[in-house]
Amino acid sequence: MKKTFFILPALISLLITSTELLAFPKHNPVPGGLALIPINIDLKPKVFFNKHPVAIISKDNQSFALVGIPLDTNAGKKSIQIKWPNKTTENREFEVKAKTYEAQYLTIKNKRKVNPNAKDLERIKKERIRKSKARKYWSDTTVNTDLIIPVAGRISSIFGLRRFFNNQARRPHSGLDIAAPEGTPILAVEAGTVIETGDFFFSGNMVYIDHGQGVISMYAHMSRVDVKIGDIVEKGQIIGAVGETGRVTGPHLHLGIYVNQTLVDPTFLLPELKISTK
Repeated sequence: MKKTFFILPALISLLITSTELLAFPKHNPVPGGLALIPINIDLKPKVFFNKHPVAIISKDNQSFALVGIPLDTNAGKKSIQIKWPNKTTENREFEVKAKTYEAQYLTIKNKRKVNPNAKDLERIKKERIRKSKARKYWSDTTVNTDLIIPVAGRISSIFGLRRFFNNQARRPHSGLDIAAPEGTPILAVEAGTVIETGDFFFSGNMVYIDHGQGVISMYAHMSRVDVKIGDIVEKGQIIGAVGETGRVTGPHLHLGIYVNQTLVDPTFLLPELKISTK
C-alpha cells in the first residue's frame, strides 16, 4: 500500500487560546455526533438509546435528551425509547446524517505499541475491563454540560479519523488531541467525581471523571496525575499535566467524552475554539 499522509488543512497552526468560554452541546446527528431531542421532564421520564440510559439536560426552560451516536452508526432513522412512570413506552424518531471521516497515517517508533507481545496482551485485556467499567458508570446526579477547554495547545488530531499505525489499520480516533509541551496543566472540563485513574498500555496515564448521567470525560497520555479515585473536582481544577505516555508520537492530551457509553466528538460539547493562525 502506498504510504500517504493526511494533513489537517490549517489545523497544524491552530492554537487553542482560551479555557474560559462555556458551551452547550451542539445538535449534530452524525456518526460520532450528538442528537438533542426535546423532551418534557415534568413526568420524570427515563430515556434510552441502544438500551443505554440517556442523560437529560436543560437550558432556558427547555429540556433535551442528550443522545450520543456511535461512530459506526449507519445513516437513517433511529429512535430513542422514553419510559414514562405509568409504565408506557414511547419511541421517538430522529434522523442520523451520513458523515465520511478522513484517514490518518502515523509512524509509531515503539513497535510493541502497534503489535503487542503476549504479556502486553494480557495487560491490555485486564485494562479493557477497567475501561469498560468506567465507560458504563452512571450516577443520577444533575449533569452540567457547560464544558471548558482543558488545555491550551495546538489541535494535532481530530475525532473520527480512520487511523493507520505503521501502515496497519486500527480503530478510528475516538477523541480530540491537543498538542502542548510536556508539563502543561490539564484542567477538568466540568465538575465531577474521579472514577478511574491509572497507567494503561495504549493510553498511558489516564483520568476518568463522571459529570452525571453517563457524561464522562477521559484524559490520556498524561505525564502525571494529580487526582485519585473518589476525588470530587471542580470545573477548571488542575488534574494533571500533558505528557507522552502510552502510544504517542509526541506530547499531547487526548480528550475523550462519553455520552450514554458512546465516545462522541468533543468539539460538539466544547466552546467554539478560539484560535490563532499566527
